[in-house]
Amino acid sequence: MHLLEPREHPSKMMKWLSPVIALVAMLIVGSILFLMLGVEPGKAMYIFFIEPLASGYGWSELAVKAGPLILIALGLAVGFRAKLFNIGAEGQLTMGAIFGGGIAILFHEQMGGWILPLMVLMGALGGAFWGAIPALLKTHFNAEETLTTLMMNYIALFVLLYLVNGPWRDPDGMNFPQSVMFNDSATLPLIMEGTRINASLFITLFAVVLFWVFMRKSLTAYKLEVSGQAPLAAKYAGFSSSKAIWMSLVISGTMAGIAGICEVAGPIGQLNPNLSPGYGYAAIIVAYLGRLNPLGIVLSGCFMALIYLGGEMAQMQLQLPVAITGIFQGLLLFFLLASDALIENRYRFAKKTLPPEPVAATSP
Repeated sequence: MHLLEPREHPSKMMKWLSPVIALVAMLIVGSILFLMLGVEPGKAMYIFFIEPLASGYGWSELAVKAGPLILIALGLAVGFRAKLFNIGAEGQLTMGAIFGGGIAILFHEQMGGWILPLMVLMGALGGAFWGAIPALLKTHFNAEETLTTLMMNYIALFVLLYLVNGPWRDPDGMNFPQSVMFNDSATLPLIMEGTRINASLFITLFAVVLFWVFMRKSLTAYKLEVSGQAPLAAKYAGFSSSKAIWMSLVISGTMAGIAGICEVAGPIGQLNPNLSPGYGYAAIIVAYLGRLNPLGIVLSGCFMALIYLGGEMAQMQLQLPVAITGIFQGLLLFFLLASDALIENRYRFAKKTLPPEPVAATSP
């Protein structure tokens, strides 16, 4: 019989080394997986992690894919610090794209510098609205936010599918489920010719600085963290648990919504069912891998973007299935959680206790 016993003083250094341990374990198991698939591990690892960065265009694609991951993970980190587990960033991204993209479709025939800021604002509101619904269910009906946020991902997807197959479908799109292409006033300007890097990069950098200041200097961030770590102490101090829930889920939804509108107004340029390759789910790993710290999230977001790029390269050059990207993401999360669990707890074997021997009956 074995037990996990909480450590009295978990090592702070090991907590920060936990992502490195998880990365090494992921690479080891990934090498074994490549051997099982009949691929030479050294070559596969080079294609997966080195070759995507062998050109300037590869670095630019890394920035394009890292942007939405970082934006979403920043919002999720606020909720995770408050022990609110939002699994609905994918749906909040989708609703942000719908709300903001709807402005581009509504004013498709018009040009003006006010269209793009309005799209970003509506995208943020769309994500915030989708995050507010689980907050309402949590505070008024005590519904588990992990389940409600997850289920709302599918509702958001079906809303998008209805729109691009129905009222918002491009009449000249050969019956494909997609909207019209956004005009120049509704797309983010490119900042580097020959690449897909656009002005959303500045939004991401501004968000990183803003959240760093918020988490390090803000009393509100401290209240949210205390509410999650020590609910009784927070209640005694007069911190509102309902307010913490609302703020955490609305902030997370807002950031995911901004990421959604940055995608459709940037690299995609229209609404279609393939807005995201799973950024909302991958950003959960990014947040934890970055230790819920804005600067750590930047590094982990870039690494997760590299996994996406490496998965694409592996599909093209090694004919590996598309699922290889998800496998590496899952391995990374598994080893990260396992490493954290063993750092926070001590693994001990408990001795088996034998049943007491029966007492012999004595004759009267």
